[in-house]
Amino acid sequence: MKRTRYTKYTGDLASELALDDVMQALSDFLLDSGFQDPFSQFQELNGEHTMENLREALRQLMESGDFLNEADQQKYEDMSDEGREQMLSDLMQRMENENFIQGQQQQPGKFDDGKVDHANGQGQIDQPAPPQGDARFQVTDKSMDFLGYKTLRDLLGGMGRAVSGRHDTRFEASGVESSGSSKAYEFGDVMNLDVNATLSNAMSREGLTLPLNVDYEDLVIRQSEYQSSCATVVMLDCSHSMILYGEDRFTPAKRVAMALAHLIKTQFPGDTLHLVLFHDSAEEMPVQQVARVKVGPWYTNTREGLRVAQRILRRSNKDMKQIVMITDGKPSALTMPDGRIYKNAFGLDPLVIAETLEEVNRCKRAGIVINTFMLAQDFALMQFVQKVSAMCRGKAYFTSPERLGSYVLQDFMNRRMKTVQ
Repeated sequence: MKRTRYTKYTGDLASELALDDVMQALSDFLLDSGFQDPFSQFQELNGEHTMENLREALRQLMESGDFLNEADQQKYEDMSDEGREQMLSDLMQRMENENFIQGQQQQPGKFDDGKVDHANGQGQIDQPAPPQGDARFQVTDKSMDFLGYKTLRDLLGGMGRAVSGRHDTRFEASGVESSGSSKAYEFGDVMNLDVNATLSNAMSREGLTLPLNVDYEDLVIRQSEYQSSCATVVMLDCSHSMILYGEDRFTPAKRVAMALAHLIKTQFPGDTLHLVLFHDSAEEMPVQQVARVKVGPWYTNTREGLRVAQRILRRSNKDMKQIVMITDGKPSALTMPDGRIYKNAFGLDPLVIAETLEEVNRCKRAGIVINTFMLAQDFALMQFVQKVSAMCRGKAYFTSPERLGSYVLQDFMNRRMKTVQ
């Protein structure tokens, strides 16, 4: 007779860990922008998304003493070296099986990141290829959505789900919610009847008789506040200054883009969000790939970024169009008519400024609002940004990386002029 022997379940650490917590703990590694922070836990990994670096990041996480609870930490320490390596392998396999990462084999002599997709006009920033044959992984859309949700929750708290087109405007229209004034009914309006006004019109015409005949011209409806959808282009400055001066400005900007994408997906599903990177030139990039972008030895071609943003917004059929520009540098580059890049490292070159302001003027004529979030306090630069905002009736925020997210998201939701102290 066959017997089944039962033993005490001791638990599998790789299966017990919550992957949500693991991904959040690895966010600094996954969103690395090229800033060599000496205080970063993953500073030695250089942000390269190789499977070996992922294994090392997980190892550092387990050994840090801050991630695991006391029981799990003891369980990890009691493992043999082979057991720990197997646990890390199993955890990485779980991350891939549950679509948090996607493994891929690096092909010799090729760039893993970069290359423009000429079919849809979207591109990426070229990054040096890792050593040939290194196994790589890619952060998936699921991971980006999760990290965006975590960032959004940290910045603004819980968000509910709303219907399409929730931005308040100064217009009124017929609708179900009667928060506006009344008007005479016109063919095609929603029959949100103002009963008192309608009966008053009928009695004024016929007097107090029964039955009371209500004609077409007696009808009065209540108007509701007109709410519209919005097309937004986030312009991210990825020039070298975004990681200079001992401060990482680009990683917070990437987190803001992810949080804004999650906010639009859940709170304003009728809106659209596009991402434009500007440096020596500019290109559109899918928001889902922003985790892979790093800054480089580039200048700041603000005018080219505005050009790309305008092309995107011209394709949109939304009533409201805006550009959210996040930068810390002076415009220091310009694309010439023959395609060459004119550069001036000192910034605020008269030629560059004049051409950039002309592009701002084109945005104004197209009805595009530019809201600028400046991560610098240079007086001359502040004057330039204020001029841009005045031309497009937008807003200028002079903020810090720590406060950037709250400013951008609150501005997007409020949709009105205000002063932030």
